Amino acid sequence: MSSSLTCNRLTLFTVAAVAVQIIGLSFFVFGFFPVKPALSGDSGSESFRSPTCYSLRNESEKDLPPHELQSLYQELSDIPPLFDRLVLMVIDGLPAEFVLGKDERPPNQAFMESMPYTQSLLANGVAKGYHAKAAPPTVTMPRLKAIVSGAIGGFLDVAFNFNTQVLLDDNLLGQFFKLGWKMVMCGDETWLKLFPGIFTRHDGVSSFFVKDTVEVDKNVSRHLSYELSKNDWDLLILHYLGLDHVGHIGGRNSPLMAPKLMEMDEVVKMIHSSTIMNPDDKKRTLLVVVSDHGMTENGNHGGSSYEETDSLLLFIGSKSQASDFGSVISNGVNQVDIAPTLALLFGVPIPHNNVGVMIPGMIDSFKDMQQLRALQLNSWQLLRLLQKQVPSFSCRSGPCDGFSGDQGYNSNGSMEKFCRLYLRAAVLHDSWISTELSRSDGREDKSRIIAAYYEFLINANQWLLHKATDKPAKVIAFGVVSMTLSCLIFFAVIYSIIQEICLREKQLSNGILPWHLDEVFSLAVIFILVISMGSSSMVEEEQYIWHFLISTLNMLLLRKTVQFFQKGSACDSFALLNGHGRICLRASSIFTLLICGRILRGWHQGGVNWTYLPDISKWLEQSESDLQLIQLASVFLTIIFSLLSLSLLGRRTKIVLVVGFNFLMSGLLVLHHIVKSEHNASLPSNNAATSLAQMIYATLGVTTVGTVLAVPWIMPIQLSETCSSYHNSSISHPSKIGSESQYPELRDSLYIIGCVYVGSWCLLQLLLQQPINSAVMLLILMQILASFLFFSQGMLQRKQWVEEWLAILHWGIVIL
Repeated sequence: MSSSLTCNRLTLFTVAAVAVQIIGLSFFVFGFFPVKPALSGDSGSESFRSPTCYSLRNESEKDLPPHELQSLYQELSDIPPLFDRLVLMVIDGLPAEFVLGKDERPPNQAFMESMPYTQSLLANGVAKGYHAKAAPPTVTMPRLKAIVSGAIGGFLDVAFNFNTQVLLDDNLLGQFFKLGWKMVMCGDETWLKLFPGIFTRHDGVSSFFVKDTVEVDKNVSRHLSYELSKNDWDLLILHYLGLDHVGHIGGRNSPLMAPKLMEMDEVVKMIHSSTIMNPDDKKRTLLVVVSDHGMTENGNHGGSSYEETDSLLLFIGSKSQASDFGSVISNGVNQVDIAPTLALLFGVPIPHNNVGVMIPGMIDSFKDMQQLRALQLNSWQLLRLLQKQVPSFSCRSGPCDGFSGDQGYNSNGSMEKFCRLYLRAAVLHDSWISTELSRSDGREDKSRIIAAYYEFLINANQWLLHKATDKPAKVIAFGVVSMTLSCLIFFAVIYSIIQEICLREKQLSNGILPWHLDEVFSLAVIFILVISMGSSSMVEEEQYIWHFLISTLNMLLLRKTVQFFQKGSACDSFALLNGHGRICLRASSIFTLLICGRILRGWHQGGVNWTYLPDISKWLEQSESDLQLIQLASVFLTIIFSLLSLSLLGRRTKIVLVVGFNFLMSGLLVLHHIVKSEHNASLPSNNAATSLAQMIYATLGVTTVGTVLAVPWIMPIQLSETCSSYHNSSISHPSKIGSESQYPELRDSLYIIGCVYVGSWCLLQLLLQQPINSAVMLLILMQILASFLFFSQGMLQRKQWVEEWLAILHWGIVIL
């Protein structure tokens, strides 16, 4: 076989393997993160008609002025709007159990006393409260989308809407905008990203500094008196971030939580008394208080636990429109149910891709005929969505006419069940309309019709919610098989290359380093980590696997270091200029990694199943230790270690001095912030603390960016003047110990950039993290420096890929 033919074959196999890998990865991604079918466009007048194949939208309605379009909707819907204005108050991160309790138990006494006005509204039946279950991921933007559109976005929605955060799906704000509503927004700037250009007035605030719990809400409330006195808006959105920040700082039991709840209660009181209870206000106003998600005991969110998905929903209107309070708060709803409920209350079409259901407690606000009409409209909307999800779903003169279960969709009778449930409710409804009944019998039949509609709606709702997360097993399996085949092709190519090298190199055994135990274990770790990703339980407790494997690997490296030391003479701990001194430095680095790793392992009980177990952080909090002292010591040592790492350069160049000075100033600002702003945890942050944090951000940003941009240009100029003498002082540079670099300028530039980046990251985390985690940041920095010192000692022969993999593993455990 000629060399050219061998090269051509290897190239062909490599290209084929890459192509198969891309194809397999694409199938896996689209199978594991399915893109749900969605209805395009916005709902219009067709949403008030039965969803037959012939219920097409009248295109001329797009040209109608807002008041005529609103009249058309009211005429077709047969449901007059119950309210004229809407105040949507979003309290970011507020768990529903803070206001409504949990498992039929009242809320915490301290929380109830912090919101006396809200609790009085609930007790008097003026407000209706619900536990609104949020779908994961429990972060702000997707939850706001669910609230206003009633749809649950797929995980690939972000990829398909890359570089844009505008909500393109049909939603309530878009429907209100078509009717000419004047909308005002004050609060989280996420609303401005989702709905650019539709607000008459707005003042967006950002969560730039998570420890700001006061100014971020004052910037919202400062507009409240003015907006409540105005009569030119139809929708007022208030999004408060302070409570979420309180949770991130100190968790659910933070001493700042009760004052923040009291502040939110005052806002509710002000809105309710100025609009709903104001006799001079002729417009009927509905106040809706919601939270986008809940929070864990530690104040975090993003997952799917009950604490994170338990969001609040309050409807506050006039007392005449309230029903029995006790029967309302005992039932939970889905967060997506908010969109259809508000659409029906305000007389606008339900958004196209809504999967929510009209909230049962709110349907009592309508008259008998209107209640049934509202449920009918909600059912029609879900039928349209079912037709989109399942193309074989029958569409003739009626949505289920001529339906047959064998029309190409194997759903174990799901579609037939939906048709049966819908037709039962529709027949009862038609019979109720056409038949003159007595009042008592009418009420009884009405209850049967409502129950029949809700049976269909709930079944369709659950099916659509699960459909959004269904994963086609065949597509995923094909993707996995394709990627496996690609890996086998790559292994065959590598084997062929090695075989070719073996044939050409007669003395190959003299040129290849033997495999050692640490190298074999490093390769085994790769397969262990890959295999562990196949189990959800392993993924949830991933940190335990990493801690065990890294500790084992460190012990193997320590063993190899000791074996290397035993081959030579006794180690002189002060002789850092000879090989044995380097061995001592390597051993010290390993011991540092092991000790820091063990402390980090016991600092927090991570994962999902073992968070309740005791750990170091819980012990420190329960013992009422002086956390501020630990925080100050951590910042001080972080500054010392970072400056020490910079001082290890062989030459104290001017750029190093400038970088070190800027870093020192940033560290002193962090110390000043801790002393001045966090000496009393019961006091909320103020504007001065926020300004100081912004100054720290700016200083660290300028230092880091300036170092990245300037050092690669300045270092070669300064080093060229003393190049010969510099090479003789390589022992002072950690990365120089072990091998002479052919590019000292590049090496030193990367070293300075790395030191500045790591140090700035640690200082930023010390600024943002809770005081209990300050020591964790210090231990992470020590691990980073220890791993760097260990790998910079190039005395032990090892394969290059092994050294790079070991560095990746150590950085991985730092991230965990």
